[in-house]
Amino acid sequence: MAKSDLNSERVRELLDYNAETGVFRWRNKGRKHAAGAIAGCADPSHGYIRIVVDGELCYAHRLAWLYMFGEWPRGIIDHMNGDNADNSAGNLRDVTQATNAQNIRSAMASNRTTGMLGASLRKDTGKYLALGCFDTPEQAHAAYIEAKRRLHAGCTI
Repeated sequence: MAKSDLNSERVRELLDYNAETGVFRWRNKGRKHAAGAIAGCADPSHGYIRIVVDGELCYAHRLAWLYMFGEWPRGIIDHMNGDNADNSAGNLRDVTQATNAQNIRSAMASNRTTGMLGASLRKDTGKYLALGCFDTPEQAHAAYIEAKRRLHAGCTI
């Protein structure tokens, strides 16, 4: 959600960013916040931190990129550790949608029958599938993760 009228100078004027923690704080007192207060709140549906800057709703991970590099990211900001609230500089990277998808590790992407990414139960045999058949969901999941690491350059699992 690049804001054409919002630039890095304006963001730095309004906010301080701690690259180690990923936390933004307001530099000055505003109508609804004190100077030094943590800026933004978590989006309850996805866990991303959102901050209203000059009346515009922005995602903190995109603001962090703008703050650090002076320009909006070209692609998608991937949270490499899978934690959408962790906006520390070392956890963020500007990637394509395809690369971002390779790094999915959430429970939403996990199989409903096993709760494990890449592992599903084959009911007719009682075996677990993931690039082959396995006796346990843990074995199937491990095989899936090993292949994912080998085949997907964007995977940080």
